[in-house]
Amino acid sequence: MKAISILRTTAWTGLLMPLVLGAQAAMAEPLVYVPLGGENKIVAIDAAKNEIVDTISGLAAVHGLAGTPDGRFLIAGSFETRARDGEAVAKPAGVSEDEHAAHHGAAPANAKAEAGVSTVSVIQTADGSVVRRIDVPGAVHHVAVSPDGRFAVVTHPNDGAISAIDLESYELVATVATGPLPNYATFGPNGDRLFVSNAGNDTVSEVDTTRWIVRSNAVVGSSPEHVVLADDGATLYVNNVEDGTISVLDVGDRKVVKTIPIGSTLHGIDLSDDGRTLFVAALGDDKVVAVDLGTGADRSASLAPAPYHLAVVSGTGKLYVSSADQPKIWVMDQRNLEILGEIPIGGKGHQMVQGAGG
Repeated sequence: MKAISILRTTAWTGLLMPLVLGAQAAMAEPLVYVPLGGENKIVAIDAAKNEIVDTISGLAAVHGLAGTPDGRFLIAGSFETRARDGEAVAKPAGVSEDEHAAHHGAAPANAKAEAGVSTVSVIQTADGSVVRRIDVPGAVHHVAVSPDGRFAVVTHPNDGAISAIDLESYELVATVATGPLPNYATFGPNGDRLFVSNAGNDTVSEVDTTRWIVRSNAVVGSSPEHVVLADDGATLYVNNVEDGTISVLDVGDRKVVKTIPIGSTLHGIDLSDDGRTLFVAALGDDKVVAVDLGTGADRSASLAPAPYHLAVVSGTGKLYVSSADQPKIWVMDQRNLEILGEIPIGGKGHQMVQGAGG
């Protein structure tokens, strides 16, 4: 495998150069990291200024991204696969460079045999260097990190499985079959449970992370993808892409206690800092919806074209929403869904991660 070249740029100079500590300290907090899969890079946005202040390049097909709780590392997953001998393998039929099987139905029957391996990169946020690369079996869609920073989990939609990486030893410790087209994963607050949406059979799997086994499956809506867990770990909100609803899952009883209609072709989802408001991107309707979880009332704002990934920027009152069709992020006010501005990012923004500045 060729070595990955990591280059960082600073927005205020426009020069290609390593990021020095003095420049890093000048950046305001927080930073929002955005992977641009088709551009093979991650951009860092200063959320105070709503502008790109840093770029980490040379990360092939980076889509999934998560950060460690201490803010020191990013865990980046690649959807680019290669044979175990290092040769690149062809993408399964019907899977484009940027929009892959996780959004368009099951992979071909021979996809698993062809999938090979992909690379998960551990990136040091202080200087953008890749400190470790770990091979995992199959293309990576999304990434989650446990609350204690011990484990990273990646989803493999073409293989019906997730992989777990020990971030202390940098070893692949488990690969667990959860169901067809596993899309998104999130840890419970204690880290002993992991919830995985399986878009191919309309379920959410509960994984015991002490033994890395599936403990149970709950049936939700049609084609569940992105999920977000309440801070207390009791309620999981699940985007059902095909039927345009949110399943409210009681994780203790493993039952859907409520279904919230939203719109068409749902994608990004997140909770407000106080946990009282759920934000959802309805890509098919060109709108963002905010649901008051106390009253059930909702409000929406038109946002075109194709609102895609969505992230609450904690402590700022802002909501970041990427576009699936244009290389930009909208900045919205969480209170009234007013558009505060746009950030050109040079590609399609995927799984956004909030971190600290310098």
